[in-house]
Amino acid sequence: MEAPAGTVSAAVREHLRQLCLREFPCGIGSWNKSRFLPQTSRAWRELVPREEEAVSPGEETVEDLLGLVRSPHSPWALPEASSAEDCFLRELAIQNPLVLKDSFFYTYFKSLRVVDKQVSLVDKDLLKFVKLEELILSANLIKEIDPTNLPPTLKGGRREVDSRLTRLTSALAVLQVLELYGNKMSSVECLCSGPPPGLQHLGLGHNKLLGPLESLYVTSDHWPNLVSLDLSFNDLTDLRSMVASLRTLPCLRLLVLQGNPLALVPYYRGFTIDSLSRLCVLDDITVTSSEKHQFRGLRHSGDLLTQEAQLVVTIGNVRGVLDTSVLDPEPGPQGPFITYSYYVTYDFVEDEEAEGNGYGGVLAEIVKPSPSTEQLGEDVPEEVVEEAEDSVESGPVSQSQSGEMEESLVSGGSAPLLRTSVDSAEELAKLRPHLDPRLCPSPGTVLFSTVRKPWADVIPCNYEMQHTLSDLVPLKAFLMSGTTVTIVEEKVGARLEFARGLTLPSSALFFSVRILSWPVVPPSPDSPLPAKKGKGEKDKKGKKEKEEKDKKGKDGKDKAGKGEKDAAKEQKEGKKKKELLKDLRQDPPILRVLGSGRVALEPLLAGEPFVSTVCDFGVIRTLETDKLTFFRLGVISPYLLYEEPGLVVRAVAAIEIEKGKSLVSVYESNYHPDPLTVEVQIQLTQCRSAEEALRALVL
Repeated sequence: MEAPAGTVSAAVREHLRQLCLREFPCGIGSWNKSRFLPQTSRAWRELVPREEEAVSPGEETVEDLLGLVRSPHSPWALPEASSAEDCFLRELAIQNPLVLKDSFFYTYFKSLRVVDKQVSLVDKDLLKFVKLEELILSANLIKEIDPTNLPPTLKGGRREVDSRLTRLTSALAVLQVLELYGNKMSSVECLCSGPPPGLQHLGLGHNKLLGPLESLYVTSDHWPNLVSLDLSFNDLTDLRSMVASLRTLPCLRLLVLQGNPLALVPYYRGFTIDSLSRLCVLDDITVTSSEKHQFRGLRHSGDLLTQEAQLVVTIGNVRGVLDTSVLDPEPGPQGPFITYSYYVTYDFVEDEEAEGNGYGGVLAEIVKPSPSTEQLGEDVPEEVVEEAEDSVESGPVSQSQSGEMEESLVSGGSAPLLRTSVDSAEELAKLRPHLDPRLCPSPGTVLFSTVRKPWADVIPCNYEMQHTLSDLVPLKAFLMSGTTVTIVEEKVGARLEFARGLTLPSSALFFSVRILSWPVVPPSPDSPLPAKKGKGEKDKKGKKEKEEKDKKGKDGKDKAGKGEKDAAKEQKEGKKKKELLKDLRQDPPILRVLGSGRVALEPLLAGEPFVSTVCDFGVIRTLETDKLTFFRLGVISPYLLYEEPGLVVRAVAAIEIEKGKSLVSVYESNYHPDPLTVEVQIQLTQCRSAEEALRALVL
């Protein structure tokens, strides 16, 4: 009866079928049928030994058939990764194919490797393999295992294992093994209902083991003979309870816990070594006597140690940045006065319990709308919005104005600039800001940045940030995915604005100025707010009539007193008016991503103390821009500079220049721009001694 699909026995049958044990050059066929014909009675003369007769022309010798399966260039050869059992079965199918029956397979296999075969069930047909000592079911879809379906040989008696590491290696060759790496098991509880008491190696790495209760299922009550245990790359978080359960295993010598959130705390290795005194190898690293001495006594302070991980992010120099300022025209009397700054961003996992919202260096202005933008939507009167809509409907915006508006909105916050009822979809699209997705953190992370620095050939960031996180499961997921490092160019423009000589009403002028370039800092409370529609004309008319009355002297009683007050008032208003006529307005920053890339952090989970890399984003500088930069800085000159050898050496790196040859041509022929790079290092804090771990508690 065929085993159902998705079971271990079905995968074994399919594997035997793919070995082609009954097809050429294996099995019985026209290529070797004379060897297996029924033997008849022969005379005594035929029993005398003689030379073997040549085979018939249509058949092959055993040696030739074996050569077809052994030669790596043969089309009948097995893949290089095939096991020794598969090679033996193929040769046996050539030498003696009659023995290959089901009963032979059930008694032959001592080790079964069913890897990546979409197995989801360990069925009872596995009990037929009566000599099985090693069962490897890695990279499948197994969620639970019924231990009653495991072969009886995995439930053998207790074996004596020497505690010395030199003899431990030889003992591992005969250990009974059960490996379930890369499956979907969420708990070890299913194995504990009838665990194999003689099992000596259990591999459960890269599963989904989660929760503090998992430590209850790795005790000596269930695994009295366990020598090697691998629980790597799960989601185990409680180090103290796990180590307390592992202390009950008398034969445990090899342990792997790396890749779990509990292994991210600084004192993980020292606390584990001091708690498990008989341990020989931890995370594939031999436990030395000096380590045991350095961490001695740390297990007694387990209740004082905090479940927090500490990582330090360091960002060094940035090289190969293009000096964009050389492409801008010289500013006029009214501007624009443009400045450029550069910084590096990276995202990191958010931990509200440990740090809350008090991150230093967080790009809040990128993630959240700027205060000036919010205030703009609140302060602009309804009459001003109506006038702006009328002006938009009355005529198209010029190309320069529309381009300027688009640039300003691109660098704005995530909230819309104005919440107005604009009928035209195109106008609404212009008012909606756009943000580069590389400047937004991924869900569950926070964006951090270095300090803004001006352009230089080598920009030193000198950035260092320590992250302390208590929620370790999201931290492990973040380290698996990595962080994104981005180099950003920030362009800020400022201009002088004049209100005199404009034909638009003051309120409409105020609206147009604010929408094109609003200040980063909110206006001071002393600055006058724009008047409502119609109010300015009334005040102006009243002032004019009052001045005419004062000139004619109609009011004789308060003529002298009012004249002095009006003069002082007019002088004061004139000063305010002059201040308002000329104002320096700063545009919102325009952000441009120069380079962005992923930094893999998975080595930190695999036991590496730090990840150090130089992110290379390619060459963005050009010969034309670099020449403009050097001309502006006075480093080189387009004229002949042979009479100044010192300057030449500094400019072209000690290249010999022939007499009469232009420096520009020499510079162009030896032009090799540096790529855009940034130095990044992420270090996982690890304590090297018990004293260092306890000192961290005081700090």
